[in-house]
Amino acid sequence: MLIDRDKLGTKAETLSMLYGKMKNARILPVFYFTVGDWRKNKEKILGYYNDLNWNSSVIIRSSALNEDIKGNSMAGKFESVFNVKNIEGFVSAVNKVIASYDNEDENNQILVQPMLNDVEISGVAFTLDPNTKGNYYVINYNENGLTDTVTSGTGENDKLVYVFKGRKPKNSKKIIKICDALEELEQIFGQDNLDVEFAIIDGLDLVIFQVRTLCVNGARVDLEKQKKDIKRIEEKIHHMQTSKPFLHGKKTIYGVMSDWNPAEIIGLRPKTLALSLYKEIITDNIWAYQRDNYGYRNLRSFPLMVDFCGLPYIDIRVSFNSFVPAGLNEKISEKLVNYYLSRLEEDPTKHDKVEFEIVFSCYTLNLPERIHVLRKYGFSEDEISQIVEALRKLTNNITGNINGLWKKDYEKLNILEKRYAVIVNSNLNKIEKIYWLLEDCKRYGTLPFAGLARAAFIAVQMLQSMVDKKIISQEDYHKFMNGVSTVSSNLKGDLHKMSKENFLLKYGHLRPGTYDINSKRYDEAPDAYFDWKSIQQNNISDIEKPQNEFRLSMQQMHKLADELNKNGLNNDILELLDFIKSVIEGREYGKFLFTKNLSMIIRLIGDVGEEYGFSREECAYLDIQDVKSLYAVSEDIESTFKNSIEKGEKKYETTEVISIPPVIVSEKDVWLFEYPSTIPNYITLNSAYGEVVVIEGDWDRKSFADNIVLIESADPGYDWIFSRGIKGFITMYGGANSHMAVRAGELGIPAAVGVGKTCFEQLKCAQFIELDTQTKIIRIIR
Repeated sequence: MLIDRDKLGTKAETLSMLYGKMKNARILPVFYFTVGDWRKNKEKILGYYNDLNWNSSVIIRSSALNEDIKGNSMAGKFESVFNVKNIEGFVSAVNKVIASYDNEDENNQILVQPMLNDVEISGVAFTLDPNTKGNYYVINYNENGLTDTVTSGTGENDKLVYVFKGRKPKNSKKIIKICDALEELEQIFGQDNLDVEFAIIDGLDLVIFQVRTLCVNGARVDLEKQKKDIKRIEEKIHHMQTSKPFLHGKKTIYGVMSDWNPAEIIGLRPKTLALSLYKEIITDNIWAYQRDNYGYRNLRSFPLMVDFCGLPYIDIRVSFNSFVPAGLNEKISEKLVNYYLSRLEEDPTKHDKVEFEIVFSCYTLNLPERIHVLRKYGFSEDEISQIVEALRKLTNNITGNINGLWKKDYEKLNILEKRYAVIVNSNLNKIEKIYWLLEDCKRYGTLPFAGLARAAFIAVQMLQSMVDKKIISQEDYHKFMNGVSTVSSNLKGDLHKMSKENFLLKYGHLRPGTYDINSKRYDEAPDAYFDWKSIQQNNISDIEKPQNEFRLSMQQMHKLADELNKNGLNNDILELLDFIKSVIEGREYGKFLFTKNLSMIIRLIGDVGEEYGFSREECAYLDIQDVKSLYAVSEDIESTFKNSIEKGEKKYETTEVISIPPVIVSEKDVWLFEYPSTIPNYITLNSAYGEVVVIEGDWDRKSFADNIVLIESADPGYDWIFSRGIKGFITMYGGANSHMAVRAGELGIPAAVGVGKTCFEQLKCAQFIELDTQTKIIRIIR
């Protein structure tokens, strides 16, 4: 059956057209009338209602003329009244629905249907990805037995499933049933942009509540081209799911947050320049060089990050190999990597917490207890003993107070700062400056930073093991983190102490999108980032961090000393605490310095582009390798930029419309997947209640004071939000040990880092929320 698309009418009219005509779903009986009918013939309508033989209560729903129309769905704007059971309730419900209409048009309709009971799942499905116009069935559903939790945004544990058209799952009859119905509706109405509300009862009895046009702008993605692009990704992943020379592990898994966290730093769909810069200065070589230097397996020449049509993913097998101590024999190493991979495959939601919940990457005070989980997976006592000893040796080499590897890396950062000034103030041309700032950024910036970041992971795990061993309390842990003083944590104080000019000299290179040329530096848009008038009015004493110092009692000191000695760790108490504090501060200091080089590189690229007629928006599609190559050749700069930009733009046309899951266990996952229900990383033991402010679009015109801020990715360049008097913040992506998590701990600001896509999208629709990090819960108040 084909219905002319112009006949996709009001909610009631569309359901009436479909009633009794679908093969893969059913429509409940429909009774509808207009506002004019109600006012003129109320008694007749009440008589009809009395004669209905539906054997259940009814639902009274809106069906306005300006609702569910092409270009304007008005979804959720008007009232629905559930479980209406008698004449009095019917009259009240109809009047309530009519009162919710925003105009007096008497042709607006009221829809009456039987109330559906014993609902197993309910939800909303789109026949097109509304964000990318990609060829997916996007199914958002809930299994709580209610019919409106998904549409209202109030449900917990909502599930979000993506199914590429033509690729139905084999192991979910319910999803197959929904996809079949969606395909049938597309054929009936002759359009691929439909928004469908549904429920399932009695196993596979699919009921359609509503069909309307999904309002999207822009051209649809070509189905055949998108199919070919995803097929290439599938084939690449399939090829990688085999044993590889010089690499342990029978297969691999890909993720966006398991190591060096690309989703947090450059986002899920970075432009070419950001992606290529991240590869160049960190994930192609630098990361592996430093792991090797710190006593882990040599993974040099193994890229950590791959991109699937421009979407950045970590090769988790490579990552897991890099956490194996270099001294372990090959047999145990192979067994250990396969164990890590199997544990992640069992629970992919741990992909952003692998070092805390799966991998044994260093020796901690609770390692002897934690590592015995390996017994359940076939490891012998001798193998476990060898792993423990290798980790103890590696940890002592890194954390040593005199010859610790981290100290040398700290010293290298001073070299970077001195050389930066020499290069920037030299008479080199812009291409030469870009080249040498890039080389220095790697050698004296990201290389030592990678070492300090590794040491900081060890430091945080060591501190957490003290809590686990009951040497310190969770409150002590937060006091310690609150006492960490980094360059970026001083930003708030410097904002009040320094003149505007001096402040921007020190912090002006920072930008929210650290790798994004379209993200303005602090010194390029200072008035957008900081409320200077408010800053001048506040007293410095009002914004300084409260003194709540971390101190160990004599009993705690004795217990810690005994544990260090018992576990064969070389540091004494003071040396250990100094190490923990120093490397956490050093990591942030290193990040602050290397991003100065990076920020200048990005600025210079923009300047060169402008000289040859290319905007910054266009330069975002440049590949840094093409820019870097100009240093040693006589190629024409304009044509090199032009060709690189055109290539980047063409590739990004695919990047922005592909949707694949944050964790890829099998090549089949690229065709259909469920977004994992990510467990957030809660920071501090505080709570906050406030209005929601989302940082996107016109964020610079919004007030942040006393609000809870939502940020898609926990990029370090968002430090400026801490000067705006926020109550708390929530990010879609971010790890337990990320920059923003550290900052939240330093400042005592409650935060939920890495709540995941589904939860984040729900929170964006809220007005007021409560963020309780002690009980680990986020409540939508309004």
